Amino acid sequence: MEVIQTIKEMKELASQNRGTGKIIAFVPTMGCFHEGHLSLMREGRRRGDLLVVSLFVNPTQFSPNEDFKNYPRDFERDRKMAEEVGVDIFFTPETEEMYPPDHQTIVRVEKVTQNLCGRSRPTHFQGVTTVVLMLFEIVMPHVAIFGEKDYQQLVTIQQMVKNLHKSVEVVGMPTIRESDGLAMSSRNTYLQPEEREAALSLYRSLQKARELLQKGERKADQILQEVKGILQSEPLVRIDYIQICDAHTLRDVNQIEGDVVVALAAHLGKTRLIDNLVFRII
Repeated sequence: MEVIQTIKEMKELASQNRGTGKIIAFVPTMGCFHEGHLSLMREGRRRGDLLVVSLFVNPTQFSPNEDFKNYPRDFERDRKMAEEVGVDIFFTPETEEMYPPDHQTIVRVEKVTQNLCGRSRPTHFQGVTTVVLMLFEIVMPHVAIFGEKDYQQLVTIQQMVKNLHKSVEVVGMPTIRESDGLAMSSRNTYLQPEEREAALSLYRSLQKARELLQKGERKADQILQEVKGILQSEPLVRIDYIQICDAHTLRDVNQIEGDVVVALAAHLGKTRLIDNLVFRII
């Protein structure tokens, strides 16, 4: 595995590989790898001739009061894990490389970013789309792999690629969970033992939503009432939101008629976790 830190070198290597007909698969990350990240890399390995993984903790997607400085970082551990899973190129630029002093361009996707996390994190997604578009220009992938745990992010990237006519396929992969159901997340490392136990209520609430949907319940209010009840019964959980949205537009729905996402965010102590259930009407 080759470690590359400069944009110039990464672009030259990507151009050379595309010139020889190789398919470039790309997994953008912020590091602190877990099995969820590795599953994306394995999918990229399956789909591409050259697998590129980036590690860049992107400052523009953090608000001033969020955890950018404290975000978990362990470069050497991540490097070893990436190498073991078969990554060809590990792209690890410095902040100054990606955002030089004269940087003054942002990319903003409008409607799909306004609901859910966009309400409490109004600048988050423009930070995501800006850095992902830059990474696409640098790595030049044919296919990029993202996790469905960050479902709003996935939909936003897909919308950006569609609207800007980018020639990259954006693939979403299912959420990877711990054996007890908790969605894997780098921020799980922040949780105290009692918070980790309380966090299981997020998964239980989504399982209840799945059960109701499978039984034929189609009124969003009825499902939300039961889901909220499960979360509110756990004293350590502070709900940010719990909503049922159209899986494509991310607009709230009252009556479930097509594909939906049951999405939630909650605080446990200082940690904010998100999770979701995508339910497709067959």
